[in-house]
Amino acid sequence: MSLVILPGSYDPMTLGHLALVRRALERFDEAVVAVMVNPDKRTLFDMDTRAEIARLTLTGLPRARVVCDGGLLVDLYRRLHADAVCKGWRNERDLAYERKMDEWNRAHNPAFRTLLLRAEGEYANVSSTQVRELLRQGRRPEGLVHPAAMDCLLSHLPPARPDEGATE
Repeated sequence: MSLVILPGSYDPMTLGHLALVRRALERFDEAVVAVMVNPDKRTLFDMDTRAEIARLTLTGLPRARVVCDGGLLVDLYRRLHADAVCKGWRNERDLAYERKMDEWNRAHNPAFRTLLLRAEGEYANVSSTQVRELLRQGRRPEGLVHPAAMDCLLSHLPPARPDEGATE
């Protein structure tokens, strides 16, 4: 059986991420959505909540599962005996970043393989950043996150900080 890892911070998982998982499952037998720690990002949701949102988003995809990992992707790749990592890209900046990450991972594991898929279709420009911004504005991110995950997402919102929403 072939296995692909789709790593990310998934803060939160969006319908764009789901579209990428579906495309990966056209090429691989199993997809592992790896909710990872990115030390350069300050997440809105804790890891357990991000994983639960991802699990709810993957409802109906029996060949997809969620794992959490706080380590390096190259190590998870080895542990899961993965065949590839699948990453989506929306623009040239994303593509350059993903190519740089692929080079680093291959330098540490020559067997490491990355499949880069350009975002396409109605969710091509959906991002977790958009979802977080709508949530900060007190708006529901309808059409950006899976309906099965909406209640979980909304119920785990951290309280607003006093400086948020203030205008000068």
